[in-house]
Amino acid sequence: MKNLIKSAVIGITIILSTATHAQTKSPKLENSLLWEVSGNGLSKPSYLYGTIHMICSTDYFLSEKAKKAFESSSKLILEIDLSDPKQMTDLQQMAMGKQPLSKTLNAQDLLKLDNILQKKAGMTIQQVDSFSLFTVMSLISMKSFGCNDLKFYEMSFIETAKQRKLKIAGLETVKEQMNMFENAYSDTEMIKILEELSKEETDKLVAQYKEENITALYNITTDKKIITEETKKTILDNRNQNWLKTIPELIKNESTFIAVGSAHLDGDLGIINLLRKAGYTVKPVMN
Repeated sequence: MKNLIKSAVIGITIILSTATHAQTKSPKLENSLLWEVSGNGLSKPSYLYGTIHMICSTDYFLSEKAKKAFESSSKLILEIDLSDPKQMTDLQQMAMGKQPLSKTLNAQDLLKLDNILQKKAGMTIQQVDSFSLFTVMSLISMKSFGCNDLKFYEMSFIETAKQRKLKIAGLETVKEQMNMFENAYSDTEMIKILEELSKEETDKLVAQYKEENITALYNITTDKKIITEETKKTILDNRNQNWLKTIPELIKNESTFIAVGSAHLDGDLGIINLLRKAGYTVKPVMN
């Protein structure tokens, strides 16, 4: 239950990444999860790192270049600061539904969700009736990895940051992120995404992640088969632009390690391109 509650937020990107590749207008960026940010008056370089949020322990990796960048940083920035007890309390509260799913879903969606749960998680709707739909989605997404030993990148970063007594901060709060997702999708749309979710598609995502292919990861996440242009704006573009109002101050005076979902890096309104437009030099760290 502990990992399930944590995954209600940090696993959400995995849920969205369940389709084949789509074409985008943005040029392909170099294959690297780690990007150095410098120039524009910065006294020290900072680093931008793309995560997959969660992955099987056997597939988990953190390259030497990423370790070196993290070790040289004096501050850790995540999408949400899950080291903050208040954020964890809010996360636990929002993992539970305001009303039972059996009351909030229409009969057709309830039947579909029950079938999905039985097929993909070996559970029934009765067992998760008190959870929010996003918690159920996280549970099923965790099952799609096909292992029982998932490892969470953000939690690993937090553990190391605490050992080194680094400052930790978030780009948004649990409530802001969950409200955003609730506004981005209808219940029917979320259930449609779950119907597409499979181990085969998750395996494709993990394979691209291990290749550090951030363009492919962006294409998977923004495939028009599972996401509308308006939803993409809500879950990626708008948030990236909001984060760019905060990031310059965070990196102004000290070397900072910023770890966010990989899908946020690429694209015309991805963080890399937005930082470049703001006057920063952003280059891949290849080795």
